[in-house]
Amino acid sequence: MFVNNDLGASLFKTWNETQRRDEIAKLVDGYRSGLPIGILCNMTETIAGSRKRARKLLQEMLTPDERQTAIEKETGGMLALVKDFLQ
Repeated sequence: MFVNNDLGASLFKTWNETQRRDEIAKLVDGYRSGLPIGILCNMTETIAGSRKRARKLLQEMLTPDERQTAIEKETGGMLALVKDFLQ
């Protein structure tokens, strides 16, 4: 059985910055509609190609209030992850 654990990373590497940004914007919209913040962060990192780039994009696309609310809702290990992306 074939298992692909790269979450599409190989495909996303072929995309230009506009395509990546558009797809991440869709994820942000999904987050606003109930997508868990952990999925948003992990998928954004995969699509962006690096955590640094993912941080930058999420900080641009989410309002300061949205970022703060996301941080306040999390606990434990997820809190550390969310802070790393959104602060």
